[in-house]
Amino acid sequence: MRFDSYHPAINLFFFAAVIAGTVLFNHPVFLGLSFLCSFAYAAKLRGRRAAGFGLALAPCILLFALFYAGYTHFGVTVLAKNFIGNNLTLESFVYGMVLGTMAASVLLWLSCMNAIFTGDKVVYLFGRVSPRLSLFLSLCLRMVPRLGERARETGAAQRGIGRGLNQGGLFRRIGNFFRMASILVTWTIENRMEAAASMRCRGVTLRGRSALSIYRFDYRDRSLVIAFSGLAAVLLTGFFFDQMRILYNPEIIFNRITPASYIFYLAYGIFCLLPLALQMCGEWRWKRRARQTADEMGA
Repeated sequence: MRFDSYHPAINLFFFAAVIAGTVLFNHPVFLGLSFLCSFAYAAKLRGRRAAGFGLALAPCILLFALFYAGYTHFGVTVLAKNFIGNNLTLESFVYGMVLGTMAASVLLWLSCMNAIFTGDKVVYLFGRVSPRLSLFLSLCLRMVPRLGERARETGAAQRGIGRGLNQGGLFRRIGNFFRMASILVTWTIENRMEAAASMRCRGVTLRGRSALSIYRFDYRDRSLVIAFSGLAAVLLTGFFFDQMRILYNPEIIFNRITPASYIFYLAYGIFCLLPLALQMCGEWRWKRRARQTADEMGA
């Protein structure tokens, strides 16, 4: 029942829809929901490292908003003046926060997508349409985790011979960094060329080839599609009623918040949290079955 066990087309639809909504909806409520939901989902999928990455993005959003307000001048509500005498306005600061939150949310959703989409899903979705695109995307998705693993191995090996990133003086550390970067770049190029040649030899770029597929569109997938379609219909209604966009230049202008607005907020929150809920429910069911099996074997 985990979200990654559903049909790859549903996974692709969700991430395409949620990333498009993050980019198109500049309302602070929708952006805040997108950021919080993507942060929670990334932390669930990737653990502490993703949680630390999400927490590190929060001050970056604030710094970008200050930078944007200092160098982009529009708005009528003056907050202060910077060191060169330019006005810092509320509208430019808020819009900078919006842009920063938008970029951070997209990065977190992409990290979730990278954890959900495996090479076999990419080959299944794009293999028959464009084998070359399928090859390229599958190699890109596999590159990130393998490159991180290779970087850790290379760093440990370099530290063993006294060339670690934290060994020696400043200039020596800089030299060690570029040496390690050169090793990783060389390994990446060689590895990608070998992988591409291996997959071409297996006929992955040939059109009309037969392929084994382990994915079937079953009743679970149909139920989830109905749920996503209903939520998407509600969100499209709100989009056409202009409930998801705000004008920030020259002043902040948005439609009046009505009881229907809370329905749109709730629908978007459910849409973003549904994969996380499925993931937690699937893990809970798996642990319950494992406990039941252990109890039966103990009895």
